[in-house]
Amino acid sequence: MSDRLLRVLVVDDQQLVREGLTALLELTDGVEVVGSAGDGARALDLIAESRPDVVLMDLRMPVLDGITATARVRERFPEVAVVVLTTYADEESIAGALAAGARGYLTKDAGRAEIGIALRAAAAGHAMFDPVVTARLADAMNRPPARPAPERLPDGLTQREAEVLGQIAAGRTNAEIAAALFVTEATVKTHINNTFAKIGARNRTEAAGYATRHGLA
Repeated sequence: MSDRLLRVLVVDDQQLVREGLTALLELTDGVEVVGSAGDGARALDLIAESRPDVVLMDLRMPVLDGITATARVRERFPEVAVVVLTTYADEESIAGALAAGARGYLTKDAGRAEIGIALRAAAAGHAMFDPVVTARLADAMNRPPARPAPERLPDGLTQREAEVLGQIAAGRTNAEIAAALFVTEATVKTHINNTFAKIGARNRTEAAGYATRHGLA
């Protein structure tokens, strides 16, 4: 990367933000903005055309959201890194973006220098997170582990399904469960669907009650 400019694609659904980020990055040494897009679908088309090194990706966008777009970028263009730049720093957004393959996660409070560092880090295969994001990740990692399930599980439940039930009983969201168990949110949803079918639960309240009755919470 040292012998040429870092090629960056800017993706944000607000034109003013796109133009502002483009102008900001053009003032950053060693960075070349190769294009901008207002949604994830257009971003994928532009990536195929311009082959950037890094995509600076918003999350909440029409047509194709940033998390889905990030997953498709990593699938179709594995050599292209994605750095998320968003106003959202909730656990569900963070977990979704990281599970999709984002290599960096910044909030829109970040300055030009911080964005530049994150872009270069991502292009080099490293990760960089906003301090708020780092704190949320640390909090998720430091939560007490789920209570171990009994050796013999009822209704044909697997060990992982029992762990998910325990997390549900603790009142955690799918994103929080994904972070605690180090799986994607899509995997958590699959476990929940399978578990509900096995135990006959119609909602999370019934599932939590089942977990408590069977010593899984």
